[in-house]
Amino acid sequence: MNTSKDTERANDKLGFWSIVLLAINSIIGSGIFLTPGSVVSQAGSKSLVVYLIAAIFAAILAISFSAAAKYVTKSGASYAYSKAAFGDNVGFYVGILRYFSASVAWGVMAVGVIKSTISIFGGNPDSVMNVTIGFLVLMLLITIINLFGQKFVKFVMNIATAGKLFALVLIIVAGVVLLLTTGASHNLHNLAMVDQITQNGHKIVPTLTTTGFVMAIVSAFYAFTGFESVPSGSDDMQEPEKNLPRAIPLAIFVIAAIYIGVVAVGLVLNPKALMTTKQVVAISAIFDNEILRDVILVGALVSMLGINVASSFNAPRILEAMAREKQLPSSLTKRTKNNFPIRTFFISEALAILVPLAFQYNMVNLITLSAMVRFLGFIIVPLAVICFYFGKNKEQVLPAPKNVWTDIVIPILSIIVVIFLLVKYNWQAQFGIIKNGQVVGVNWYAILMMVFGFIILPLLMFLFTKKKRK
Repeated sequence: MNTSKDTERANDKLGFWSIVLLAINSIIGSGIFLTPGSVVSQAGSKSLVVYLIAAIFAAILAISFSAAAKYVTKSGASYAYSKAAFGDNVGFYVGILRYFSASVAWGVMAVGVIKSTISIFGGNPDSVMNVTIGFLVLMLLITIINLFGQKFVKFVMNIATAGKLFALVLIIVAGVVLLLTTGASHNLHNLAMVDQITQNGHKIVPTLTTTGFVMAIVSAFYAFTGFESVPSGSDDMQEPEKNLPRAIPLAIFVIAAIYIGVVAVGLVLNPKALMTTKQVVAISAIFDNEILRDVILVGALVSMLGINVASSFNAPRILEAMAREKQLPSSLTKRTKNNFPIRTFFISEALAILVPLAFQYNMVNLITLSAMVRFLGFIIVPLAVICFYFGKNKEQVLPAPKNVWTDIVIPILSIIVVIFLLVKYNWQAQFGIIKNGQVVGVNWYAILMMVFGFIILPLLMFLFTKKKRK
């Protein structure tokens, strides 16, 4: 018999539209505000095609995650799927990696928020003291938000998502109005001129080769990552087996339309400013109106805060999911009366603070592990879906309706896409020290981070929980 408390907790769970907003919030971070110029600098007039292809790649992978969600509704995302498909050992390994990556990624995004905020207000973003103070203040704010419980977290995430969407839609609408009122719309028929723009006598956009085009797609693809973390908190969602498979692809579609619209406005209105600006929020450089720029700056900051809140929701629930499966101490499942996973939250927050601090906020080294673990999940989950379809899973899953396209064809395409991205991945940039475009040394910090994340940490956690696992 359901009690009023059970009903209240059910109402606190994320419904369909809140899941859509969570997905949008988890994907749209600082990238579209800060870095569209880098993709345009690589692909020039072909940038819209690049974003479209990147969106298709992301949608293919998102469908695989959505297909897995109909078979396994437990929290943990790639951890839950890999454990159900391949057993305890594989699930434990993937879970520890995914959890550590998610916590570090949370810290990386928090550092990004603080550095961007300091730069916007004219401070020194390279000062360790400035970043540390801002970092701790932001983490305190996120802690307070979470302590109020899921209902308040949901409210903040919804507001943050609405704020960032408003800023991005404003860019598109304002851009279209300016194009129509200034006569600049004739540039729509002459996008090829973007490739001829020069700075200091040299063309900004290089001659586009197949390799350059692929690298531009890889760069744009990262603006769509984040969807894989959305199912991590499925225990806190209403009917995840029905809502996740519909919500994630819808979010990808909305984001793709917004990204392409924003980049199109930038290409037609002021592509040179987009590619050469020194402003932190690069996309605002295409406008001359200061009020409009300020609104976009606020939208960028709201976006960054929102993705931090989304990360603080997702990361702790991976560790909690492992505890619920009795692969970690059951004490980690403790929640407050506001349904807040207090112990896993503070462990995750400690990692999110200490790891970036230990690396003195070096973003390149910290991003490496997070990116690599994402690729691992992008391979494991499609394989898990195929296992579920053929009934080869190690644990019992839900009797979901099977579909050859979503459960076989799309997962195979997902694996092909990931292999393609891995082959074209810029490994030198991740594991080399680059000066003036040349590799001049080995980035041992990044290599040690990979060894720690992929080998040492899982081994330590395995030994620590060995008795519990037995």
